[in-house]
Amino acid sequence: MTLFLTPLLAETSWLIPLYPLMGALLTIPWSPAMIRRTGPRPAGYINIVTTAFALIHSLLAFMAFWGKSSPQFFFAPWLNVAGLDLTIPLEADAITLGACVLITSLNLLAQIYAVGYLEMDWGWGRFFAMMALFEAGMCGLVLCNSLLFSYMLLEILTLGTYLLVGFWYNQSLVVTGARDAFLTKRVGDLVLLMGVLAIYPLTHTWDFRELAAWAQTATGIEPSLLTLIGIGLIAGPMSKCAQFPLHLWLDEAMEGPLPSTILRNAVVVTTGVWILVKLEPVIALSSTASAFAIAVGTVTAIGATLISAAQIDIKRVLSYLSSAYMGLMFIAVGAHLPNVALLLALIYALGMATLVMGSGSIVLSVITQDLTQMGGLWGRRPVTAMSMLAGAAGLVALPPLGGFWAMLSLVSGLWAEQRGLLVAIVLIVNWLVAFSLARMIGLIFAGNTQQMTIRAPEPIWLMTIPMTLVAGFTLHLPLVMAQLNLLPNWAEVSQDMALLLTWSSILGAAVGTLLYVNRVLESPAKLVQKPLQNLLAYDFYTPKIYRNTFVLGVDLLSRATDWLDRYVVDGLVNAIGLASLFGGETLKYGNSGRLQFYVLTIAVGVAVIGILLGWSSLTALF
Repeated sequence: MTLFLTPLLAETSWLIPLYPLMGALLTIPWSPAMIRRTGPRPAGYINIVTTAFALIHSLLAFMAFWGKSSPQFFFAPWLNVAGLDLTIPLEADAITLGACVLITSLNLLAQIYAVGYLEMDWGWGRFFAMMALFEAGMCGLVLCNSLLFSYMLLEILTLGTYLLVGFWYNQSLVVTGARDAFLTKRVGDLVLLMGVLAIYPLTHTWDFRELAAWAQTATGIEPSLLTLIGIGLIAGPMSKCAQFPLHLWLDEAMEGPLPSTILRNAVVVTTGVWILVKLEPVIALSSTASAFAIAVGTVTAIGATLISAAQIDIKRVLSYLSSAYMGLMFIAVGAHLPNVALLLALIYALGMATLVMGSGSIVLSVITQDLTQMGGLWGRRPVTAMSMLAGAAGLVALPPLGGFWAMLSLVSGLWAEQRGLLVAIVLIVNWLVAFSLARMIGLIFAGNTQQMTIRAPEPIWLMTIPMTLVAGFTLHLPLVMAQLNLLPNWAEVSQDMALLLTWSSILGAAVGTLLYVNRVLESPAKLVQKPLQNLLAYDFYTPKIYRNTFVLGVDLLSRATDWLDRYVVDGLVNAIGLASLFGGETLKYGNSGRLQFYVLTIAVGVAVIGILLGWSSLTALF
């Protein structure tokens, strides 16, 4: 039966994004003021079932396509007017369907996790519908083979981010986080739209495969134009991936429900990298654009890891680590290693999902996000501790886990291209990530029990099972990669780089363990000078700089515009109105009905006109 259905499911891969959309539509009856007797729970169960169907369809279709080099295309006509043919092209192959498997599986586990996390919340219908919108948008994005329609799907994901972050809209911080996330992404989206529109006159297509073919033969194009287009195409993913200077929104987005953070921090942020990988042949046409991607990734990777190591909020630690890993993927794309970027995205998604699930279970029972108020949870939360250790080990370059192979592919590729400085940067970032994760885990699980952690048992099984499953997937990912031939060939990579990566991970974790688990120093923070501590803790004062520059500038411009509108534009209109009113009130007294008065008025007017004309004539003569 399965062998019979597999080809059919492969041919209908375009249906995968429709499963979550159907689930979202079926939650409408559980909106407020409709079905009340059952409560909101059926809305969540329906979406879990539709996501499970999407996962099964994706998995079977992936199995059908694996090992086949030829993809399958689907075309959906949308608009044909004035010679402009906008047809939605979809591409199904092993990579796109593998991405669908990752998206649907993580969303399924996040939804099950949400059943336990949001047990007492009455907004289930709204929450699960938005999660379904996320899933549908991402599945549609990875299947879409058009730059224009990918841009539209990115806008849908931006809307989903805004709605999910603002889920608890009666809280001021939530409203601020949703607004900032939306507006920050709009900045990058606007520049990306410019790049999307600017590239069409050159290529006459938005199809990714045709763009790659065009890039192979593109000649005679002004280098500055290619640079501007390349930077424009990079700007959109910069905001999606929370890269400097458009990185602050991801931290503020943590105000939303944590189950949505699982999907957003693990998968949604990587959608920008997916677009960059698709556009890598175009970006490679400009060395300046490639260097720009590397520069953005380098600054973000180093800066974000330093900031994460100085945070005391567990969610902020994870949000900055997310930006750092996105920075490594930017480096990979800028160095023309798109396959490595996808491999990094895979190992990152599983590791970060595990850490976010673990942090959520801790925050729910400890009722604080402050790492300094935690401690001594190893004996009380062994399952959570082991799961978070697995997630942390999967993120750093620790053999034989997936993070090691992905990082090894990156540094080997950079070393082969004689980019020694970038290799050093990746090693430093890996050391900082290992240190930051060891510090976070040490502050949570090591040391003495604190007041907030006295009563902190393991969470409900609905949260524990998804967390342990993702941790298991993280640990077993190398076996899956070996079965799918995704592991790099050991003979083709640099063994010296493997040794350096391993030592950087061990040394970073060792320093973090000594300081925050063994407590060789009573206060490790004193090793760093207070000004430097504040610099890192407050994100290099980036929010303050924004408030004193861009926000202040927009505020002053808005105030000036308001003053001009209120006192100049409205004042001029009001002055004309008052002059008309005054003139009318004055002239009404001239309607006396006496002929002599009318003749006198005409004579005075003629005299005034004559004097003015005569004066102008005299002025012209002399």
